[in-house]
Amino acid sequence: MKYLIVLVACVALVAADELQLSDEQKARAKANAGACIEQEGVTKEQAMALREGKFENVDEKVKCFANCFLEKSGLLADGQIKSDVVLEKLGPIVGVDKVKAAQEKCDSLKGSDKCDTGFQLYQCYYKQRTQI
Repeated sequence: MKYLIVLVACVALVAADELQLSDEQKARAKANAGACIEQEGVTKEQAMALREGKFENVDEKVKCFANCFLEKSGLLADGQIKSDVVLEKLGPIVGVDKVKAAQEKCDSLKGSDKCDTGFQLYQCYYKQRTQI
């Protein structure tokens, strides 16, 4: 869930270090990230750059990594954000109102394809992390 929070309240993908996550959530996020690194062929450095909010010079593999992570975390399915799941997972950690405010800004984003949509959602939630 560590990478998930970076992605979502971030994302994934809020910096997870700022949140109180259980060891189980952190382990699950790490496993999801590892599976997506392997599946999409990105380097650990590319994945870490994304986690750190370095969005310039990303290629299609990085975008697909973001999408993969959101999907494996249960936050995205078929290019559609699962708002109820985002709220369920992040609401108890950071507060329902804060999550809803981020959702209003991010959840309607659509990219040119599934990977681009996942990346845009990741990027939006990452930029909202200070409010979450």
